[in-house]
This record gives sequence, structure tokens and C-alpha cells, in this order.
Amino acid sequence: MKIVDPTFEILDEYFTSERVLEQIELAGRICYKSEDKITEDSAGPFIKRIIERGHESVLEMGNFVFDIEVDSENIMHKFLEKNPRFNQIDKIEKKHFLISGNPRSFRDLARICPEQKIVKALLGHLTDEFPVLYEDLRPRHGWLMPDGVAVRRLRPKEIETLPLDLFIRHRTVLVKLVINRAVSHELVRHRPASYLQESQRYCRYGEARFGGEVHYIRPCFFKEGTPEFELWKRAMEEAEVAYLSLLKTSSPQAARTVLPNSCKTEIMVNATLSEWAHILRLRTSPAADPSMREIMLMLLPQMVKRFPKVFGPIEEALGLSQ
Repeated sequence: MKIVDPTFEILDEYFTSERVLEQIELAGRICYKSEDKITEDSAGPFIKRIIERGHESVLEMGNFVFDIEVDSENIMHKFLEKNPRFNQIDKIEKKHFLISGNPRSFRDLARICPEQKIVKALLGHLTDEFPVLYEDLRPRHGWLMPDGVAVRRLRPKEIETLPLDLFIRHRTVLVKLVINRAVSHELVRHRPASYLQESQRYCRYGEARFGGEVHYIRPCFFKEGTPEFELWKRAMEEAEVAYLSLLKTSSPQAARTVLPNSCKTEIMVNATLSEWAHILRLRTSPAADPSMREIMLMLLPQMVKRFPKVFGPIEEALGLSQ
């Protein structure tokens, strides 16, 4: 067995460089721990296979922001009647709106209400720019651009200049966390957010690429050398022995039933700045689970560094600012 510390990585360079497809592929491959298969041109084929298999949760790892102008507010009212609940929508002025969402959310719109003028305009734009994500949904005669609607996708630099109240609702950040399974179980309760997690169903930890061993997160509860730590360590060793033995005759999804909460997992979290602020405000509190608080207190300073107006007040409230 191997004991590792919790870590994190903010993967914001994919957003700022508009490498949407590459970001989706990287996040998706975390599930199967197949990052070694990433090449310069592997994102498109990977995404195409994901869509064919119906595993569209992987597509939630990107984000698009659109500026929309309509000739009549009635166009937007009809769209809102369809309850596009996985999109963020804000009114800028009478006939001017912002709409954002992950690639999957726009695929859902194409399936749920393709007759809507706003959907036709959005999907026409997206299919032209990102065919691998939307080509399979294109109608026979294409997405005919409707009258009365103008859409424009905002580039990263434009998103950064939005007023703060709009910025935090439409700007997303992807973070990779290396934590234990108990922490990940709590983390995925946060909504709205999207998650992709290392899969114990498919990862066979007895293989050489995993070192032939199970990885555990070092517990923050027990100091090394204490009787409590040694008891924990012995329990982890026994679980590993049982798991590796079961792998000889069983599938990974069957063998994983003996693995404990201390198992290391890698999880991708894609959320708006507004939701990240909520997560960090709640999970850095002294009342939070100590293991959760441990990783969130590590993450908070780096989020403050990147977005001081959003996360600085959280750091100040905790008395951590200098």
C-alpha cells in the first residue's frame, strides 16, 4: 500500500486558452486513469466515442457564455417557459441577455426544445464552431438561423470584464482534487456543479500502472507513530490484501466492495465562481469535516490569488489574510 497526501490543481489555463475539447478529454480520462493516451489530436475522437456511448456527463467539464439580443422579449419568454434549468441566464437590459452552460446543457436544449428560436441560434453557432460536440444533433437541413435573434459567444477576455455579479455567475473554474473517498462523497452534494471521478469500477489497482497497490490518503486525525495511526494503517493493509486477492477471481467493481473511505481518489470539479465561493465558505468553517477542511484551506489561498474580489472576503472572515 502507499500513503499519499491530499493535493489539488486549478486547471484554469484550459479556460483562458479556450482549449475546451482538450479540457473535456483530460477530465474524462481521469475516470479511467488513461491520461497517458492523450495526444495532440486525441480529444476529438475521444469525445465522439463518449457521445456514442451516451456518457455525456463528461461533456459537463467545459463552459460556454453567450451574449444574446432579441427583437422581442417574447422570444426569451417562450424560451424560459421550457425551463432551461441547467443554464445560467441573466437579463442585461430589456432585449439583451447572457446565457451560459456546459456543452451538455446545450445538447439537452437541442433535444428538449429544438423549435425555439434561441436554441436554433445557439446550436447553429455551436455546431459550426464545435462540430464534434453537436454534429450528431444537426437537423437534416441544418440549424436555420432564425429572424429576431443574434448570438455571440464571449471570449475569455470578455468574460473577465463582466460586472462582478455577472462574472461570478458565468465564469467557471475546473479543479482537480486528490482526496479520500469520504471527502468526495460530501463534495458531490454541492449543486450546481459538475463532477468526474476516478472509477473504482474500471481501475484495477493490482496492475503495474498503479504500482500493484492501493493508494490511501494520509489521515489528518491520527499522528504517525501513535497507536491510533498504527491501527488505521493495519486496517488499510488488510483491506488491500483482501482487494488484491479478490481481483484474482473477480472484476474491479466486485473487488472494490472491500475498499475503505480512506482510498485515494481523483475528482474533477467544474463550478461557477459563485458555487466555489459557497463551497469554500462552508467547507473551510471550523465546523466542517476535518479532512474536507484540510484540502479546502489548501485551495482557498490560490483561489484568492486568482480572484481576490470573490474569495478575499472568505479568507478575511477566517482571519487568514495578511
